[in-house]
Amino acid sequence: MSDTVLQAAAPVMPLEPKKAAPAARRKRLSPARIGVYAFLFSAALYFLLPLYVMVVTSFKPMDEIRNGSVFALPLLATVEPWKHAWSQVSGGFWNSVAITLPSTVIPILLGAVNGYALSFWKPRGAKLLFGVLLAGAFIPVQVMIYPLVWMMARAGVFGSLPAIVLVHVIFGMPIMTLLFRNYYASVPQELFQAARIDGGGFWRIFLQVMLPMSLPIIVVAAIMQVTGVWNDYILGLVFAGRDNAPMTVQLNNVINTTTGTRLYNVNMAATMLTASVPLAIYFISGRWFVRGIAAGAVKG
Repeated sequence: MSDTVLQAAAPVMPLEPKKAAPAARRKRLSPARIGVYAFLFSAALYFLLPLYVMVVTSFKPMDEIRNGSVFALPLLATVEPWKHAWSQVSGGFWNSVAITLPSTVIPILLGAVNGYALSFWKPRGAKLLFGVLLAGAFIPVQVMIYPLVWMMARAGVFGSLPAIVLVHVIFGMPIMTLLFRNYYASVPQELFQAARIDGGGFWRIFLQVMLPMSLPIIVVAAIMQVTGVWNDYILGLVFAGRDNAPMTVQLNNVINTTTGTRLYNVNMAATMLTASVPLAIYFISGRWFVRGIAAGAVKG
């Protein structure tokens, strides 16, 4: 018989079933893991404990604050401190909104255009310009206060809403340019070259190609700029004037008042109202912030 016939006549041995992979072992708590958990728990407690004290104190009447423990829950909860606090800082809230909106939109738009130009068009002296903008991100605010006050006083806009917005735009430009430049540097050059071959110009490529792709970094930039402008105190105190004082300045006036009894519940409620916008932004947009950072905010 031929080898072919013998192979055909040979019995076919059944294949042995593959053994199932052993179940993944549960991770045991090693000393290092326990140390990490202990550190994270301590850090969370360190930051959350003052927030807890502020919240429970803001709902207590003054008699309960004087006679009870600072960590105790309110026995007779009341919202009167919140109403009193809002009546004192509501004007500052709307001033902060009026300052924050243009101080966020304008630097983001300018930073996006600057980052796009420095990443793809590379004008003459682009590296020098980028270095100057990057250096501006590390100049202390206090160093520039006096020159800005002098220039704005000479221009006749000191103590007005345009003055404080202009200051925030100036100080926000370097970091916004850095964010967008690093983000666009991670975009493939072939995409830009294809748009150029199709006849796209500077603004057409930016508006129709680059800007729609920039949502992750726009969210990152908006979170950073909104929280920075909203939490600012020194620039608002110096440049905004009395009629446009932001919420942080009015909060300082409420807490440091020397007339009458110090109302700790009202002070805590006013502090929570002032911090409500940054806290809401972080809680709502936190995952977008992480996605934007991972998408290229620190590349380049």
